[in-house]
Amino acid sequence: MNRPLATSSLWILAATAVLVAALVPLDPLLSQRAQGLPGGVVAFNEHITDFGTFAWMIYGSGFLVILAYIVHRVSRNETMAGRARTARRLSLYFFLTIGAASALVHLVKLIVGRARPELFSELGAYSLTPFAYNDLYSSFPSGHSAAVGSFFGAFSMLAPRLRPLFLLGALTIGVSRVIVGAHYPSDVAAGLLLGLWTAVATAFFFARKQWLFRFDARGWPLPKSMLPAK
Repeated sequence: MNRPLATSSLWILAATAVLVAALVPLDPLLSQRAQGLPGGVVAFNEHITDFGTFAWMIYGSGFLVILAYIVHRVSRNETMAGRARTARRLSLYFFLTIGAASALVHLVKLIVGRARPELFSELGAYSLTPFAYNDLYSSFPSGHSAAVGSFFGAFSMLAPRLRPLFLLGALTIGVSRVIVGAHYPSDVAAGLLLGLWTAVATAFFFARKQWLFRFDARGWPLPKSMLPAK
């Protein structure tokens, strides 16, 4: 692992640890208050929350539309063959990023085995049953949040100028998981940051191969379109 990747990984790990530690004591209170929001707010979040499913992101038509826009932006000076190659690499980048997030989040869920908020009245907010192989004990980390963290994280690496917009989108879906009663806030924080890490780590891998990204002077992967041609 090169130094910039190691440094960014440590920062994300530290942010995850701090956020989870800060939110865990507040999980019961924040979760109950979020679910007690006005009916219209809860209904809206029920409509948007399933945007965070891994399957939608891999196969959804909305993904293909945005992907076409990114292809146009990062390959506008390339030949048709070059654009086709870029499209394949973009698809691979998203597939590996989202796939890695899915594998990691399901592994951690299985190991931790945290009971979901719907079992709060019976077990409380801190019940752990590792290797339960039951969805009711797979609250930490949030899979939807990991999915949107990886999805919007990948876009934020490809289009840095729009990064605040993408990160806001990920946060919106993450918060919806608390409002609909599927997860605690600490589950969401961990999921979002895990997904973001997979997007960053995959970008480093691609930059080493000179696919889509190149390293800047600091060793950070930037889209090729943002750097002078070599």
